[in-house]
Parts: sequence; structure tokens; C-alpha cells
Amino acid sequence: MYQKEATIYPRAVKGWFATWRWVLVWLTQLLFYGLPWLQWGGRQAVLFDLEAQRFYLFGLVLYPQDLIFLAALLVLSALALFFFTAVAGRLWCGYACPQTVYTEIFMWAERRIEGDRIARMRLDQGPWGLNKIVRKGGKHATWVAIALFTGFSFVGYFTPIRVLADATMALDLSAWNTFWVLFYGAATYGNAGFLREQMCKYMCPYARFQSALIDKDSLIITYDAGRGDPRGSRPKKADPTAMGLGDCIDCTLCVQVCPTGIDIRNGLQNECIGCAACIDVCNDVMDRMGYAKGLIRYSTENGVANGWNRRQMFKRVLRPRVLIYGAVLSAAGIAFAASVAMRSPFRFDVVKDRGALARVVEDGQVENVYRLQIMNRTESAQTYRVSASSPVGLEGLEVLAAPVVAGPAAVASTTVSLRLPSDVAQRLAGRSVPVVFEVTAGDARAGDSADGSAHQFEKSTFFVPR
Repeated sequence: MYQKEATIYPRAVKGWFATWRWVLVWLTQLLFYGLPWLQWGGRQAVLFDLEAQRFYLFGLVLYPQDLIFLAALLVLSALALFFFTAVAGRLWCGYACPQTVYTEIFMWAERRIEGDRIARMRLDQGPWGLNKIVRKGGKHATWVAIALFTGFSFVGYFTPIRVLADATMALDLSAWNTFWVLFYGAATYGNAGFLREQMCKYMCPYARFQSALIDKDSLIITYDAGRGDPRGSRPKKADPTAMGLGDCIDCTLCVQVCPTGIDIRNGLQNECIGCAACIDVCNDVMDRMGYAKGLIRYSTENGVANGWNRRQMFKRVLRPRVLIYGAVLSAAGIAFAASVAMRSPFRFDVVKDRGALARVVEDGQVENVYRLQIMNRTESAQTYRVSASSPVGLEGLEVLAAPVVAGPAAVASTTVSLRLPSDVAQRLAGRSVPVVFEVTAGDARAGDSADGSAHQFEKSTFFVPR
């Protein structure tokens, strides 16, 4: 329990899966680092402005009241995780998880400065000297630079990044911006530089519940024990059958390249993140030995046990569990896209004047006063016209409300009076009658008239005194 965690020195590997892993590193980081600098209509394309309580996603403006979309997005992410795990295990962990991506970046810098596996082991075990100080110092300086730039980019999603860059250059960062740049940078530095596989093994809950999401027909990284065992070293030209050996030459390279330090030959383990580094290095060894590739490969437990070919194996991948996950994910994705597309360009709230529920004005008319708050969800000024009606039919109901203009992504307030003729009010004395407010929107550049392109309804009541 108290044994010190052994340091893992992953060996560099090249191959088809390693190439794909670096493709995902480039794609995710170009997106993460580049998106804050992208402009959209004179503003930052993606900006979560917490102070103004507005969240900009390209042409979409969201408010705290739209958090339902965030909840829906989290549900979609969970369903996608279930779907892809049931199909092919921990694809997310091996290729796109931020912990994996930044660990790859930090290990690349480490190899460039300190060397590959053996060189790093010798450097760590050797005495301190000028060479060790320079290499260790250079590595950590590079890590700190990457981490700080990552923290800066992260904060750039919440504070306009061009403003943030100017403030940084002028050494005039606010206290909160400084804190979050340093906090996120320190988290990146610690997680990718030191914790690495410990995050995946001990802190990430995904490793613990993945066994509930996969079954014997899920594609996972497997070692073909029937073909590889018994293991043993041998000359390249030796006949393994004559020596009573399998195809595994027990070179342990699959262990040396594993970022979590496991031996995949012992079967699927919680620590395996599905990066497929062992597949790449084992295929390279098989090539050099003149054996067929695939001793370690993506396969299913049933596929390995029954000797299925690729067609038989992939046929079982499309099983009921996967089809159900896929159908639910597709339906939820379509519903989410439709709800975003059909989202109203404005919303409004009706607040009744509680100081005077009703009052009698000239000619014996009964008046109720309301306050409307209209939130413009678009990025152009809008004109709104207010009307009202009653489902029970209030003859002669008069609406006193001037057109309201709300600026881009702004909130406007207006006072609305509803008046009821005295003869109608006498018949309804002492009653609260339901009324429905209708607000119709139009582009303010077209003048004061709303074009009816969007309208919303809100219920309230009209009180008639005795």
C-alpha cells in the first residue's frame, strides 16, 4: 500500500495506430488553441462571457436560462461514450482524451531533450552534473511553457483572448485571470508531466465501469495466446514449431511501449487505455521475424476464442446492445439539433405590478399594469410589438404598449397597460380573468413594425375589483 509508484519510461513507437494518435493530437490542439482566435461577425467566435452572462457559439447566443442545452449535450456525450465503448472499448482514452493528448505532447518534448527510454533511465539513475541539470532544466522549462500557453488559451474562452493577450504583454492581467492561467497551467504541468498513467489508473472512473459497457463481442486490444504461447527467444531463422514455441519471442517491447506499464499478454486490464502502441511495436517485430502480423491486435474475446475471421467478428459488433445505443444516440442527437435550430430568437417574462393589482381610470375603465422584460437572443437590434387577448373573451380589451427596441443580445423592459370597459368590468367584478400576451419580433432596421417572423406567448391574469 505504501510502496513508491515505479517510474514508467515508455519507449517511442511508430506505426499505423501511432500515426492516427498524432493526427488526433494535432486536430484537437489546433481546435483548442486556434478556436479562441477565430472571429465571427466582429467578435470572438467562441466566448463564454460570464460577467455579461452570455455565451457565444459562432452565430448562437446563449444565456444562463439555456443551460438545458448543456445538460442535453452532457447526455449526448454519455450516450456516445456508451456507444463507442460497446463497439471498440476505450477509443476515447487512447486517442482523444486530454490526459492522453497532453501526455503525448509532454513525452515528445521529454524524448527530444532527454532521449528515448534507455537514455532517460540512465539520466535519472546517474549523478547530478552539468549535463543532467541542463537536460532536466530544459525539459521542465519546455513543460512550463506548454502548460502556461495551455492555461492562457483556456482562459481565452472566458475573457476575449485578444484583450487577454494585450493585458499579458503589458503585464496588466487581472487577479482572476492570473489565477486561472496559473491554475490550469499547473494542472496541465502536473497531470501530463508527473501523474500521467496514475490519472488513468487511479483517478479516472472510466476504467472502473468500462467492464459494464463491454462484452465478449466488443473490439478490444487482445493478445492471441493460442498463437503466441509458449513464449521464448530464438534466432531469426529458427523454426519455432520445431523448438516447441509460439510466435511470441518474449522481447517485452509491448510492455516497454505501454504508457501505463502493463503486459497486454496477461489479458485485458483496467489500466489499458486502448492506445494500441503494443500493436504497432508487435507488428514491427513480427515483420522482422518473418511472421504474420496480428499477434496483438484489435479483436473480440469471442473472435480470438473461436478463430473468427474479420467478417464474422465485425458481424457480431452490430449486436442488439450496439444497435440500441446507436438508435438512442441518433434520436437524441436529432432532437438536440432540432431544438437548437427551432430555438426562439427571443423570450420574454411578464411581471404584474403588485403595488396596485387593479385601478379604475377615466370613464370607469379598469386598468391592470404589467412589466415585460424581453431578451433579444440575436446579434441584431430587434423591434417588438405587444398584444394581448383572453381565452374567455374580454370584449373591448385595450392594450396600451409602445413598440420596444432591444439592442443586439440585450434585455429591454417596457410597461404595458390593459384596460377593460366599465360595462364589461361590472359583469366580472371580483374575478381574475386569464389573459395571454403575444410579443412579435422584427428587425429594427426595417422600422418600428415587427414583421411577424417570430412570436412568443406568455400567460397572466387580469384582476377586476369589486
